[in-house]
Amino acid sequence: MGNWFEENIRRVVGDGRDAFFWYDTWVGDVSLRLKYPRLFDLTMDKECKVADMRRMGWTVEGRAWEWRRRLFAWEEECVRERCVLLNNIVLQDNVTDNWRWLLDPVNGYSVKVFYRYITSTGHILERSLVDDV
Repeated sequence: MGNWFEENIRRVVGDGRDAFFWYDTWVGDVSLRLKYPRLFDLTMDKECKVADMRRMGWTVEGRAWEWRRRLFAWEEECVRERCVLLNNIVLQDNVTDNWRWLLDPVNGYSVKVFYRYITSTGHILERSLVDDV
């Protein structure tokens, strides 16, 4: 089934102060850690927040990119690709980051919708996940 949380929850970035740049799924359908695993392995700051990366500059020549070693040409191309992806991201200063439940993005999480999801899909969830509900 994969990771239930990553498949059903997305980080909605407002000011970027709470969202993790590499770990949260905040741009696209997968975290940047999974989309660019080589760059994640090489980055110096794996715990950085989105707002910090933006402030330091996430353009190709930005100060946000600190690597453990000099990048190979194909890795630099991955950085350029990612910078194009980030180019249109605008952070909203007075809006806090929050979570969006994809099964009901308008109303958010509810036990009723969660129960309907697990009984209609036939998915077997990890026991610890069900116990937490």
